[in-house]
Amino acid sequence: MALPFLPGNSFNRNLGKEKFHKSQHFGYSNEVAMVIGEDKPGIGGERLLGQKLKPKFSVFPKGMGSDAPSWVAFDKQVLSFEAYFEEDVPQSRQESYRIRCCKIYFYLEDDTVQVVEPPLKNSGIPQGTIIRRHRIPLPSPNDDQFYTVDDFNINKDVVFYSRTFRIVNCDEFTKNFLRKLGIRLNPPGSIPDDPYSTVRKKMEENMQPLRPYERTDTLKQFLEHDREVLRFFCFWDDTPSPFGDCRDLILHYFLADDTVEIVEVIPANAGREMIPVFLHRGKLPKHGHTKVYKPGEITARTVLNVFGPMGHGGRYILDNLKTGAVHQDFYKDCDLVIGAAINVWGRTIILCDCDEFTKNYYRTKYGIETFTPVQYKAPPPPGVEKKIPPYNGFGSEEDSLCSCMGLLPKPPQRDFKKFMEKDRYGLESNVLRFVAKLVTNNPIDEDRKFIVSYFLCDDTISVFEPPQRNSGVLGGKFLERCRIKKPGQELFKSELSEYFKADDLFVGARVTFNGHNLILVDADEYVFNYMEKNVNEFPMADINAIISKLRSITEPRSREIKEQFAARDPQNTNEMAYETFRNLLVDISNKQLTEHEIMTLGRHYSVREMQEADLSFLLGMAQEQLKKKAFENFSRLTDAFKYNDREKNSKISFQETKTICKAFKIPLADDLLRVIIQKHKENNGQINYLELVSGLNWRENPIPAQQKTPIKYDAEWSGGEAANSVKRVNFLLLLNDLFGLRE
Repeated sequence: MALPFLPGNSFNRNLGKEKFHKSQHFGYSNEVAMVIGEDKPGIGGERLLGQKLKPKFSVFPKGMGSDAPSWVAFDKQVLSFEAYFEEDVPQSRQESYRIRCCKIYFYLEDDTVQVVEPPLKNSGIPQGTIIRRHRIPLPSPNDDQFYTVDDFNINKDVVFYSRTFRIVNCDEFTKNFLRKLGIRLNPPGSIPDDPYSTVRKKMEENMQPLRPYERTDTLKQFLEHDREVLRFFCFWDDTPSPFGDCRDLILHYFLADDTVEIVEVIPANAGREMIPVFLHRGKLPKHGHTKVYKPGEITARTVLNVFGPMGHGGRYILDNLKTGAVHQDFYKDCDLVIGAAINVWGRTIILCDCDEFTKNYYRTKYGIETFTPVQYKAPPPPGVEKKIPPYNGFGSEEDSLCSCMGLLPKPPQRDFKKFMEKDRYGLESNVLRFVAKLVTNNPIDEDRKFIVSYFLCDDTISVFEPPQRNSGVLGGKFLERCRIKKPGQELFKSELSEYFKADDLFVGARVTFNGHNLILVDADEYVFNYMEKNVNEFPMADINAIISKLRSITEPRSREIKEQFAARDPQNTNEMAYETFRNLLVDISNKQLTEHEIMTLGRHYSVREMQEADLSFLLGMAQEQLKKKAFENFSRLTDAFKYNDREKNSKISFQETKTICKAFKIPLADDLLRVIIQKHKENNGQINYLELVSGLNWRENPIPAQQKTPIKYDAEWSGGEAANSVKRVNFLLLLNDLFGLRE
C-alpha cells in the first residue's frame, strides 16, 4: 500500500541517478515540424507527472512471463472469437437488415487481426476474408494506437473501420489464455436470428411434400460401375438412301449412368469426313420422337406454382403425382443382346458382336452363354497370292527380293541388333573356330587341315588353310568370308535359301562348303565355353541332355558297362585317359553319340589340375595397381621391415609382414597380397622382405608389359591343341550320374 505524500514519507528519487537530461519531443520529419517523441520518457528516463506511455504490442510486463520475443513465445498461438455484425439493406423490400456471423482471429505474435465470414449456401454475398490480417487501429480519438489483447472480451463491442462487431463467445484456448492474463471473462452471449434467413428456411421446409415420395439415388450405381463400359460391334444399313452404304459402328453403353454413345468406324479412303461421333453420349429412348423438346420442357420433377412469382413472396411445391409428366422408355443393358435391332432416332442398328468384358458381364448377371456373332458382311474374296519371281542370279537373293516389294527398291536391312550384340568386344571375339579335314580318298588331301571360322554377328563363314612345310600345298585363304548355302537346294527359286547357322557346326559334323566335303574334328577352347554357356542354342553341349540320351542307351546294360570301365582301371583310381574314355563311350553307345557330345562329357568329368600362379605374373599385376595408385613409399616400407627384424637376417614372420603391409595401406587386394607374400616364404616359414619389396618396387624393378597380360588371345590359331585340353577323366562320377550309387 502506497505511503501518503507527507514530509518524511517520500523518498529521494534522484539517488543513484546519472542522467538528468530531458527527452526531446519535437523535431522535423520530412522537413515538417511535428511531435516525434511523445512516447519517450521524461527527465532521466522517468515519466513526468501525468505522462502515460502508449504500449505498442501485447507483451508481458517486465519481470513477468517469458523473456523470449513475442514472435517466439506466441508462435502459432491465435485467439478465436465468435462475433456478428448488423448490416443495413436499404435496397430490398423483403429485408431491412441482415445479421452476418463471422470469426475474429487475433494473432498473439504480432497483434494482427483477421476477420473471416464462413460461407453460407445460396447467400449471394461475397464471403470469406472480410478484413485481411494486419494491425487494426483503435477508433477515434485513439486512432494512433492499435488493438491489443486487452481490448477483447466476451459480450463486448469492437469497432473495425467504423463497423461494429459484437463478440459473443470464444473457444476454450482463448478462455484459458485470457484467464491467465487476469482478464475476467463476461458470460457468453447469443447471435440474434436473421429475419430473412428464418423466412427462407420456412419457405424451403414448406416446399417439401407432406407425404413421402420416391427418391432417385444414382450414387450407388455410379460407385459400383464407374469406368465399366459395354462395347458392341454393330452396323447400320443405309443402302436404301441415295449413295448410301453399310456403316460399321461401335456402341458404348456406360453402366454408371445408363447412357449410350455410338462412334463410327471410318475406313481409309472412304471419301467421308473424319467425324467418328455418330451419336453423342446420352440416354437413348426406345421410340424415337419426331418432336424435339426444348430445354427444361422435360424434367425429372414437376413443380406446381401455388401463387405469385418466385422471389416476390411466391410459393411452389413439388408435384408428388407427377401430373402432366412425360414418361420415356430408355434402353437398358437388358435390351442389348447380340442380334437385336435397336432404334437410334429412326435408324435401325443391328448388334453383331461384343468384346470379352461384355460377354463376362452378361454371363455373370443374366446367365447368357451363347454369343454367336452375326455375319452381316459377305466373306471377302480370296486374295490373289502374290507370286514372287524366281531368283535371276544378279546380286544376292535378299537384294533381288527387295526389288519386288515396291516401285522404289530398297537395300536389304541387316540385323543391326544382332550385329551389336555379337560383334567383337575386347577379348570376346564371338567367333567360333573349328579344325576341319577334307573327306576324300586322295592321299594328298587327307593330311590337309583347315580352320573354319564362324562369325556370330552376321552368320558368315571363312575357311583358312594353315601352310604346312613339304606338303605340296601353299595354304592361305581357302574361302572368302561369306554366307554359305546348305547343299541340295535349287539355285533359281522364289523362296530364300537356307544358310549354315551356328547350331549346324560342332565337332564331328560333316558339312559341304561349295562342293567341298569337310568334317569338323576339333575346336578351340572358346567354342566349347561359348556352347556350354548357351546350351539352349547348342544341344550338343547340354550335359543334362547328353546324360539322358546316354542313360536311355545304356540302361539295360548297366552291369556290363561298369565292368568294362573297371577292367580299364586296374589301379582302382577311378580315372582313365581321355582317349581310352572316348573309345569306350563310342563302343557302349553304338556310335550314337557325336564327337562333340563325347568331348562335352570328357570336359564335364575331367580331372582338373590346380595350376599355380606365376610369381612374375602376380608381381606384374601388383605393380600395375601400385602404379595407378601412385604408391612409392618403398624406402619407408623397407625401414619398417628392418626395424622389426630382430635377428637382422632379412627375414620376419608371415603375420608380421602382413601387419606391416596393412599399416602402410598398400593399395592391393587382400587375396593378391596374401599370395604374393606366401610366394616369398622360405623353408623356415619366414618371409624374405627384401625380395618382396624389390618385387613390388615398380620404380626400380619394373616388369615388362607383355608379362602382365592376363589373357592371351591367339588370333592366328592354327588348330593346335587347346591349353585347357582334357587329359584324364573321372569315370566314377559319370557312372553315378547314369546309374546311381548302387554297387
